[in-house]
Amino acid sequence: MRIEDVARVDLGTFVRPAEETGTGSPRVEAVYGYLVRTSAGLLLLDTGLGAADEETEAWYRPRRVPVEVALAAVGVAVEGIALVVNCHLHFDHIGANPRFAGTPIHCQRRELDTARGGEYTVPELVDFPGARYELLDGEAEIARGVHVIPTPGHVDGHQSLVVECDDGSVVLAGQAHDTASAWSGDVLAARAPELGHEAPLPSPSPWMRRVLEFDPRRVVFAHDSAVWQP
Repeated sequence: MRIEDVARVDLGTFVRPAEETGTGSPRVEAVYGYLVRTSAGLLLLDTGLGAADEETEAWYRPRRVPVEVALAAVGVAVEGIALVVNCHLHFDHIGANPRFAGTPIHCQRRELDTARGGEYTVPELVDFPGARYELLDGEAEIARGVHVIPTPGHVDGHQSLVVECDDGSVVLAGQAHDTASAWSGDVLAARAPELGHEAPLPSPSPWMRRVLEFDPRRVVFAHDSAVWQP
């Protein structure tokens, strides 16, 4: 498999209110999943925007692309997905999880515990008939060359994927950072000492150096169409 074989899946958009953007203006954000052909079959990272309560719907004003339509656009049927990974369990990343009843869903144990604790996500999208969780306690290789790396920050149980391809590695960052530029800043913070900079320096995310050990050639995101490249 080559890096170009990792396919972006367009799952819709929502409007982030001005109260959350830090800019004084609302911002339209995309919701992306990613499809990977692995030794264990087709893997889908994230499944889209779920139906939430009236307050949440009014706050974010989502426009959804059904997962069947989104996958068809890249030549795949729902039935062809062999495993699902959620970067975390907020409603905008797990919306179509119930369509994958019986399919292994990989997430961090602490994230599932948090999701079941209330006031975090949409419970019906977490515990549904046929839900089959493969719980992880940290880093794991879930298929040959497909590594789950804990990347806490947005939430404590967040995780990202590193996919080793024939021509390098690609990081499916999820919402480890909202944007490629934020990721770039974190990379530079991690590399500042080797670049010759002296203290005081910014502190990188505690997991960034681990991700950089895979020498990523491309990093893609859940809410940003921009791609980070070294």
